Amino acid sequence: METKKNVALITGVTGQDGSYLSEFLLAKGYDVHGVIRRSSVDFRERIAHLEGKPNFHLHYADMTDSMSLVKLVGKVLPTEIYNLAAQSHVQVSFDAPEYTANADATGVLRILEAVRTNHLEKTCKIYQASTSELYGKVEEVPQNENTPFHPYSPYAVAKLYGYWIIREYREAYNMFCCSGILFNHESERRGETFVTRKITLAAARIKQGKQEKLYLGNLSSLRDWGYAKDYVECMWLILQQEKPEDFVIATGEQHSVREFCYLAFKYAGIELEFQGEGINEKGIDKATGKVLVEVSEDFYRPTDVVNLWGDPTKAKTQLGWNPQKTTFEELVHIMVQHDMQKVAADHVASVMRTNLAEYLEKGLVK
Repeated sequence: METKKNVALITGVTGQDGSYLSEFLLAKGYDVHGVIRRSSVDFRERIAHLEGKPNFHLHYADMTDSMSLVKLVGKVLPTEIYNLAAQSHVQVSFDAPEYTANADATGVLRILEAVRTNHLEKTCKIYQASTSELYGKVEEVPQNENTPFHPYSPYAVAKLYGYWIIREYREAYNMFCCSGILFNHESERRGETFVTRKITLAAARIKQGKQEKLYLGNLSSLRDWGYAKDYVECMWLILQQEKPEDFVIATGEQHSVREFCYLAFKYAGIELEFQGEGINEKGIDKATGKVLVEVSEDFYRPTDVVNLWGDPTKAKTQLGWNPQKTTFEELVHIMVQHDMQKVAADHVASVMRTNLAEYLEKGLVK
């Protein structure tokens, strides 16, 4: 008797997590179907190397359009759905709260209803990418599966709805749906507007003379940072259990933005010394005395979460997952190494474009 093939549907496939998860599942022999939105700009650079593979497929749909999701689920008939799609930038959620709620909260409901509409409740498992931002104004440290939630941004409030609607459908309809409460997870594929990638890119650009200074918000904010490539394995493990449960996905270690910044510059070849406090704190190059890092009020949030620290005990013991596969230091080094190469390559490409433009202007190239 032929074993039924595993079919995964991934929303947010073009993102950091979606690209790593696609690679992980393809290596396990899955048919992988990714959801992308129509756009005049191509955001598929993270998955470009996967396109053309026989078991990798892309489909147009949108988390804010229930009909597109219903039709897609009915076409693909997934055995597993990984809902990674979201407006995931906390600061942006203050600027676009209604869109954030539509995509991050109601979008989860649309996925659940798409499964029910296609009568796949008994055959399709659902993973929901939840977030440590649910804990928000932290009531205890470290945070585990039983820690009270206190969301502190429109993004976190939207994600809290997603968390609870997953639990409701699990209990009301006996569906296999779970949330992974993901603490901060970074990589060389992280978006450039997120603070970790902003730091590693700035360190590389400053080292190579392409940027003068880096401006940041609260340097004392504490986060539990892991490697996204490791975290997607935990997502998969959650759906391989006999019964659906929610899990904290974290490293169990905590570091400040200041520590991340210090390490990033160190790996770029610059040793920083931090002086001052609060808005007046500065990161100074010990070798030259030049101020390279400053704090700006522009990057402070209306309400700021300052102390996130996850307890991954349940995931370690029940799933056998290793949250320390990649250390904090290794993570920062991976990101800086990538961005040092990227900045150098971007410079070469820029010089080539400039030279070509000059040659064309002078009629030297036709």
